[in-house]
Amino acid sequence: MSPTPDRAHDIVVYGASGFVGRLTAAYLAEHAPADARIALGGRSRERLEAVRATLGPAAASWPVVVADSADPEALAAMAADTRAVATTVGPYLRYGLPLVGACAAAGTHYADLTGEVLFMRKAIDAHHASAMESGARIVHTCGFDSIPSDLGVFLLAAAASDGDLGELTDATYVLKGSRGGVSGGTVDSLRGQLDEAKRDGASRRLLTDPYSLSPDRDAEPDLGPQRDPVGVVRDDALGGFLAPFAMGTINTRVVRRSNALSGYAYGSRLRYRELMLAGGLPLGPVKAAAIAGGIGALMAGLAIPPTRKVLDHLLPDPGEGPSEKNRERGFFAVDVHGTTSSGARLVCRIRAQGDPGYKATAVMLGESALALALDGDALPKTAGVLTPATAMGHVLVDRLRAAGQTYEVEQV
Repeated sequence: MSPTPDRAHDIVVYGASGFVGRLTAAYLAEHAPADARIALGGRSRERLEAVRATLGPAAASWPVVVADSADPEALAAMAADTRAVATTVGPYLRYGLPLVGACAAAGTHYADLTGEVLFMRKAIDAHHASAMESGARIVHTCGFDSIPSDLGVFLLAAAASDGDLGELTDATYVLKGSRGGVSGGTVDSLRGQLDEAKRDGASRRLLTDPYSLSPDRDAEPDLGPQRDPVGVVRDDALGGFLAPFAMGTINTRVVRRSNALSGYAYGSRLRYRELMLAGGLPLGPVKAAAIAGGIGALMAGLAIPPTRKVLDHLLPDPGEGPSEKNRERGFFAVDVHGTTSSGARLVCRIRAQGDPGYKATAVMLGESALALALDGDALPKTAGVLTPATAMGHVLVDRLRAAGQTYEVEQV
């Protein structure tokens, strides 16, 4: 580690008094190097100090940084005083852009947990150029959305290149199994995106565009319809019957941005989709239809005021999350399948213990922050509004493996 003398902190965990913010801070307190200079940020000194008191002796001397998301001067001061910010303060479309702007202007690296396409598009349009100029790496989706997707395809492409197998032509993410709770913050973000799309036709079109996060929409290849799956898919090579993966509408756009930012190094005509495995006969098609129908019903229910009121009483609120016991019992298992132009077939197997949206995500965000703050010389030489794969690549893969997560590619 090579500390920057004119910056007091290596990492500020912003939103540390929120549910996932506390988990991320706790992860860093246990796993960050002893000489890492970490601070807790948010709008309430009292709440931040209360969180710090729960983190054990490693965090006892961590400073507290008070900065409200609606106070541009405080955000600018915080960004200027640290090498990297890891933020869990959402919904990001409502609260996040000022912090992105402050980090881009200050040359401060940034990682978040957004799953909001509209927010990411606004951040790209407003701050990509200034982040490139300052050297800041602005990295969205540093949790279960979208690190497994992004790094999975990244590793498939790297293996294809290393093995002289040609470029990727098709890739499919398959969630084979998981156990975890529904995030109240994710639900609140979804509400915000639906409301914005309802108010604004351009936002509605952006949400349905498979290349909505691409750096140059006109440069994307014409591959025909690439709409996200909405019904049951049967693919025996992938395990039988499959349903749409609810977060695929976010992850697929992140992967396509990674491919474009890397000069289409994955494949100049790569087609990518995300699915959930339901299984074979006889129950597979029934389960897949139930999953697909449930996703459609949730989206429709949140879009209609009367049913939204009912769902608001049933779904978790922002800041709520599962018990420690349930977080520990959680897991996820993902296979990312790829086919190359030579006909070779590869699979990247990704596994992690812990609730995907909470414990496993805290590991991913924590290691992303450490990579951005401490591994500068080893990271890809790039800046701007990036993705996990383009900002951190193999450095983050190695960190997540060392943290106990599995990312392994094999030819099949």
